[in-house]
Amino acid sequence: MARLPTLFLSHGSPLHALDPGGAGQAWQTLAAGLPRPRAVLMVSAHWETGLPMLTGGERHRTIHDFSGFPAPLYELRYDAPGDPALAERIAGTLREAGHSTSINACRGLDHGAWVPLRWMYGHADVPVIQLSVQPSLGTEHHLRVGEALSWLADENVLVIGSGHATHNLHDWATQPREAAPLPYAREFAEWLHARLLAGDREALLDYRALAPGAMRAHPTEEHLLPLFTALGAAGHDARAERVHAGFEGAALAMDAYRFTSPS
Repeated sequence: MARLPTLFLSHGSPLHALDPGGAGQAWQTLAAGLPRPRAVLMVSAHWETGLPMLTGGERHRTIHDFSGFPAPLYELRYDAPGDPALAERIAGTLREAGHSTSINACRGLDHGAWVPLRWMYGHADVPVIQLSVQPSLGTEHHLRVGEALSWLADENVLVIGSGHATHNLHDWATQPREAAPLPYAREFAEWLHARLLAGDREALLDYRALAPGAMRAHPTEEHLLPLFTALGAAGHDARAERVHAGFEGAALAMDAYRFTSPS
């Protein structure tokens, strides 16, 4: 079986679980064009820990980690199975690579995980393991975590980073929903695209110093960090392809990427 690509998805508002929009349609198309994976490793911006943690339960509960949305959203469930044995293997690999790692057998899937998966694998029958992010440890740490897990793509495990190409919730909330993208958000998204296409990992790792509008595009880092894990897991020679581009409101770039290794 051919090596799977890895993915980075901008997951958008939880309302995408009810109305997929263009981004959700792109997620469906991505999944339909890939072999059915034996499992998904989902790196969501909405699970922050000091050190890497993995879900290790037999079945996940659905976490509705948001408030103020329509009632039907809270009725949705995505109770996918887990894969405790695979979680143990992943944890062992990370420990061998020098990352202190633990397993949480009780945690479920947050909306950064289950909203895109709802459209990719709607029957919730593909096993899922979620991996946390560590905002205090920075970009290179997340790239190295991904590199340690590059073997997953050879074993038909789909690695998905779920975050956002830009993520300034204050600007999103204070601008009209139909407003054009703010200049800094568009400039940052295009800089990110150009650096990914060029394979310029050094610039990407130092994006806060080098990218236009970086601090406003990402006032905090957690929503971009999953990109680095997905990129690292794709392999050193991976090529980036933007498979969806667009904005939700004026400040949330909904770009999605596929990282494919030719080897």
